Amino acid sequence: AVYLAVSLVMGGFTIQLDPVLFGAVAAGTLLVIGGGTAYQIAALSGGGHTVADLLGGRLVPTNSSDPVERRLLNVVEEMAIASGTPVPPVYLLDDEASINAFAAGSQPGDAVIGVTRGTVTYLSRDELQGVIGHEFSHILNGDMRLNIRLMGLLQGILVIAILGRILMQVRSSNSKNGGGVVLLGVALFLIGWIGVFFGRLIKSAVSRQREYLADASAVQFTRNPMGIANALKKIGAASAGSKIGNVHAEEASHLFFGNGVNSYVALLSTHPPLEERIKILDPTFDGRF
Repeated sequence: AVYLAVSLVMGGFTIQLDPVLFGAVAAGTLLVIGGGTAYQIAALSGGGHTVADLLGGRLVPTNSSDPVERRLLNVVEEMAIASGTPVPPVYLLDDEASINAFAAGSQPGDAVIGVTRGTVTYLSRDELQGVIGHEFSHILNGDMRLNIRLMGLLQGILVIAILGRILMQVRSSNSKNGGGVVLLGVALFLIGWIGVFFGRLIKSAVSRQREYLADASAVQFTRNPMGIANALKKIGAASAGSKIGNVHAEEASHLFFGNGVNSYVALLSTHPPLEERIKILDPTFDGRF
């Protein structure tokens, strides 16, 4: 698609392939995507705290005397023991009233757990254990590393759209040349966003499957399927649900315990439907939250 756009701007596309131009365009496209991906992964490779900071998290001190924070820290320690992983730092998203959580990092040694204010406010201890156990599954099963790579890949594809937008803003004294550059910019912008769309489809499909495994692991760690089931029911009943208001919620949407952003297309949803997840954990669920 990029080759077609470039060849049209350079003098018209013909059915005969220009191998030199095609090679140059392919190399340039791979360089742009690879560079954008590598930059984003490098930016997030400093550890899970990088993602937590990006989402507006506040580090909960391990010596906190606040009863709510103390309960959260104790539950994280319990789930770390149950899963056999190191106890990670805990971040609280104070500005998020919804019920949600995430695990982030490149490996268990630099992982963090993040929870929203709504999670510690509205969930019982058993429900909180279920949510935290779910996040420890992502740490234990290597999902965090995959999630970081998916964030990097989407950013790399998005760079094509960003480059197109820059070219669209070009103004030249030579209207003919300027028009060609703008046309190329429009093409790259559209190609970039189409690529991002299909990238999000892949990200969502991968994420949905990992959520089932994490729910099952939470039951294994807590030995209480109703804990995580009731947490999911409260998400369905809460006015804020599991939605995250932070501007970076979309790029980190596959990290969360529940859907962090609205998705009006089922294939773009990063999580299975609430009813479906609950029904697996609680076969008696009648659909009422």
